[in-house]
Amino acid sequence: MKEKLLEEFERVFGGTDDCRVFFAPGRVNLIGEHTDYNGGHVFPCALTIGTYAVARKNGMDTCRFYSMNFVNQGIKAVNLDELEYDKEEYNWANYPMGVISMLNEKETRVNEGIDFLVYGNIPNASGLSSSASLEVLTAFACRELFGFEMSLVDIALLSQRAENRFIGVNCGIMDQFAIAMGKKNNAIFLDTATLKYEYAPIELKDAKIVITCSNKKRGLGDSKYNERRSECEDALKSIQTVKKIESLGELNEKEFEEIKNVIGDEVKIRRAKHAVYENQRTIKAVDALKAGDIKTFGELMNASHLSLQKDYEVTGIELDTIVETSWTVPGVIGARMTGAGFGGCTVAIVKNENVDEYIKTVGDTYLKKIGYAADFYTVEIGDGPKEL
Repeated sequence: MKEKLLEEFERVFGGTDDCRVFFAPGRVNLIGEHTDYNGGHVFPCALTIGTYAVARKNGMDTCRFYSMNFVNQGIKAVNLDELEYDKEEYNWANYPMGVISMLNEKETRVNEGIDFLVYGNIPNASGLSSSASLEVLTAFACRELFGFEMSLVDIALLSQRAENRFIGVNCGIMDQFAIAMGKKNNAIFLDTATLKYEYAPIELKDAKIVITCSNKKRGLGDSKYNERRSECEDALKSIQTVKKIESLGELNEKEFEEIKNVIGDEVKIRRAKHAVYENQRTIKAVDALKAGDIKTFGELMNASHLSLQKDYEVTGIELDTIVETSWTVPGVIGARMTGAGFGGCTVAIVKNENVDEYIKTVGDTYLKKIGYAADFYTVEIGDGPKEL
């Protein structure tokens, strides 16, 4: 892979002197969806698929970006003093531009242009965080190229800030944190309210994690993501008139049921219910995993999907078809949508001997009902960003 990237870099930018090659993973969230901006817990892990970059300082005041995934777009060049979001002009390059813009608001300055070639093997717009992977990759590469001090947690926070302020998507911290802090064969049990976290070994023994990409493209900024966040914020404000809390994640199911009517809007009650119940499911799921109870973990995954479907309404026919078909296949321990929803991916834990049957059954049903094919990835849990 490294040789292929350097070869392409030389073709696009000329020469490979002083080039360095970096990698940042994608991520999948096993359980804890739409809880990260509600002060709850999440349970993601980094993957061994992700985004690669070849980078070097170019001695100019212009950054030049090129993607092997979007070769028809050519080189995107922008002056360091003119880093402003433009969806049409810069497209995918807005993500690294946003990170550099945030870095230049701090003492850590990217004070020289860079040439930046990227290649990702995460399905684009799949919900496996190709954008967060690119953001963390950019921050990590800039740290190494320019030699400034920055922890991996700070890289995650800066990447989230780029997404919030530069791209305009009001995302939580989960994606960037999971990618920056990834650890092989471990998921991260993260309290998004405090950033307190612990690694939990994923020991599936006779089962595998299978990700199914619906191939329905989704973009967070264009989806109802910000709308859902706003609905939860409104619900929280109503609850705060009767209970002193900072986030929905502070409530358990019983407390929520006792005060939910103060919200006064049926839709917002359901949105808040999902945030509260999903947070508690995540805590229970990690406890089950620690106890070696993979059956309960799977049941909580299933319950998570139903809540995302009925209360949060972010699934859609594509994801529901995959998950509901998954539940009929022998050897499926649990299955749910993962990511923001409105398309993207599902995640399932499937016994080894049933993986082929799972892919065939779900694939055939999906193609027949939706009219185009889904893609399947049997994945492994990997580390965070690194230099190759």
